Amino acid sequence: MSSQYRIIAVCTGNICRSPMAELMLAEAFRAEGLTGAVVDSAGTTAYESGRPIDPRAARKLTAHNIASNRHVAREWRPEWFASRDLILALDVDHYGWLRQAAPDRESLAKIRMLRSFDPAVADKDPLEQGIEDPWYGGHTDFDTTWNLIRASVPGIVQHVRTELLRQDGQRHGSEGQRVRSIS
Repeated sequence: MSSQYRIIAVCTGNICRSPMAELMLAEAFRAEGLTGAVVDSAGTTAYESGRPIDPRAARKLTAHNIASNRHVAREWRPEWFASRDLILALDVDHYGWLRQAAPDRESLAKIRMLRSFDPAVADKDPLEQGIEDPWYGGHTDFDTTWNLIRASVPGIVQHVRTELLRQDGQRHGSEGQRVRSIS
């Protein structure tokens, strides 16, 4: 697959939930050989911009052999509506913020709750698909965040695989339908 499918995970400060989702998804895409899947993350605020991942989130990722030492928090930029194929909100306030900021219908269609890919809650209202901020809690809150993200990863991987195949099919299909003159 030579297409590229760009995903961004979004939370508040980009130091806990969204970088965990980014790095967990990147590892899953690597393990599945989905080289066309590109994932990053951002926060809806600049509160934590320039800071590393929360040490408790880093500890949880490290326990699963996922490096997080290169992460630097950053704030969402409006141009990412156009350059991302899938925008994953980690909680309901991020979902509402992104939907309100979306400049057009195409951008709105890209916004999903991350847990909408979790079979346990996929049929629920987005208001029931949030992941609470573990920053205010302790290690068990980061365990919960890990588990909720992990439950969504297979669904996101399947979604991306399907989208990459569709993109490749469209590209190859249009190449195969060239019209030649008979004159």
